[in-house]
Amino acid sequence: MAMLGAAQNRYADPAAWDRLHAELGIRLPADYRTLVDAYAPIKINGHLYLHHPATDRWNLGSWIRETAGAWAEVPWDELDPDEDPRLLFGVPESGFGVRNGPWPIASTDRGETLFLVAADGTAPWLLVGDGGGGWVRYDVGFAEWLYRCLIGEDMAGPGTATFYPGPVQLCRLPMSADE
Repeated sequence: MAMLGAAQNRYADPAAWDRLHAELGIRLPADYRTLVDAYAPIKINGHLYLHHPATDRWNLGSWIRETAGAWAEVPWDELDPDEDPRLLFGVPESGFGVRNGPWPIASTDRGETLFLVAADGTAPWLLVGDGGGGWVRYDVGFAEWLYRCLIGEDMAGPGTATFYPGPVQLCRLPMSADE
C-alpha cells in the first residue's frame, strides 16, 4: 500500500463483502479485500483492473459471475491437455467459479485473467491465464503478486513484465456517464 499511496476507501462496505461471500460460497482473502476496498474500482498502471463489490458500475460480484461463466463455457475437452489449467496444476475442483476451482479476481487490458484457486483451502494460490492458452501458477497472496507486478517482475508468465518508473498510476474508473 505504500507504493499505491493513501487508501481512498471510497466504497469500503463490510456488508457488501458479506453479501458477495454468501453469494459465491467462498471468502476472498483479506489482502485482496483490503486492496480492493482501499482503491477500487480502478485501473493500475494502465493495465490491471480491480472491481468493487459495493458499486453498481464495475461491480466485482457481477464481473466474477460473468467471467467465471465465460471460462466455464470453454470446450476444455477439445483443447490440448497442456492448455487446461485444471489438469496442468491439479486444481482441486474442475469447474470455474466453484468452491475450490478457479475464481476470477482481476484482469488486464492485455487479455490476462488472475484467478484465486482453493479459496477455502489452507494455502490458496493464484493462477494467471494469458488469454491465449498459457497459464502460470503463483504460490503467493494477492498483495505479494501485485507488489511483484509493480516492481517489474513477470507475473503473468515469461515476458509479461510491465514496469513503469516513478509513482504507480492509479486511474479511477468512471462511476457515471458524466465521468
